[in-house]
Amino acid sequence: MRFEVPVEVGNTYTVKIEDIGKEGDGIARVDGFVVFVSNVQKDQEVKVIITKVLKRFAFAEVAE
Repeated sequence: MRFEVPVEVGNTYTVKIEDIGKEGDGIARVDGFVVFVSNVQKDQEVKVIITKVLKRFAFAEVAE
């Protein structure tokens, strides 16, 4: 069974930061898929742009 990744590099999404990870990045989800976002705070709602996608999670930056 192949898991579909719901995000793509370069796409933007509006997400809510659910928590802050060990490295200090915010943790958000897009359709249950974990996205790490730098320079955010917990409970913040931000528009992000995906910068890197891996099998189990992705990285994003706040879109200006």
